[in-house]
Amino acid sequence: MADRGLTISVLGSGTSHGVPMIACDCAVCMSDSPRDKRMRPSIVIQSAGTSLLVDTTPELRLQCLAHDIRRVDAVLYTHYHVDHVAGLDDLRRFSAIQEAAIPCYGQSATLDRIRAMFPYVFDPVGTHPSAVPRLSLRTIDGAFDVGDCRVTPIPLMHGSMPVLGFRVGRFAYCTDVSEIPAASWELLRDLDVLILDALRLRPHPTHFNLDQAVDHAAKIGAGRTFFTHIAHEMGHAETNASLPDGMELAYDGLRIECGPA
Repeated sequence: MADRGLTISVLGSGTSHGVPMIACDCAVCMSDSPRDKRMRPSIVIQSAGTSLLVDTTPELRLQCLAHDIRRVDAVLYTHYHVDHVAGLDDLRRFSAIQEAAIPCYGQSATLDRIRAMFPYVFDPVGTHPSAVPRLSLRTIDGAFDVGDCRVTPIPLMHGSMPVLGFRVGRFAYCTDVSEIPAASWELLRDLDVLILDALRLRPHPTHFNLDQAVDHAAKIGAGRTFFTHIAHEMGHAETNASLPDGMELAYDGLRIECGPA
């Protein structure tokens, strides 16, 4: 890992509806605080020479403009739910700038679903080349390298659905998780920074609620933990006031520095 370590930018920290939700007048949706405005969940991991995008949310263009993202060396897909893949077409700007196909890594089920969702990208009959992103779909089968980053996939469960988290150096990102399988705990040791799913206060069948997230974060023991995929039931300021030291809610626009491996 490069000496300067990693910079993690939180592009979106919200749940699948985003916050504010359509047609909702709750206190969080009506909040004036910018930290209660949450796009769908995604991050960018940047080292000295590599920029990794995790998931392509419906707001990808807006997220990249807000964060001045100018290069994507690879996309890491956690799973195929719409809030994590629907912005795939915005990758065509990056493949055009970089004049190369962008590697997109995911489980085979994720890549199969992406092919089905975006047939014009992978079977572009009669389509002008500039109208489609150039992508190279790559099935994840263990750890792999992208530039100067070693990426380790972390198997997780999202209800009954197998999904992936990712570890780069001493940072890990685990969104959309309701269970950490026994074999994955070793992959979460010795972290400086963890970003972990914490949907809401009430239990949910496919996500950690806040109490579960705090409990799992304490067991993992990262130096700092940030919670993501946050629904409109948790306001930023009041929720942070209730959290243990070293834990807080992520927010759109958060930048985190993480030392080298």
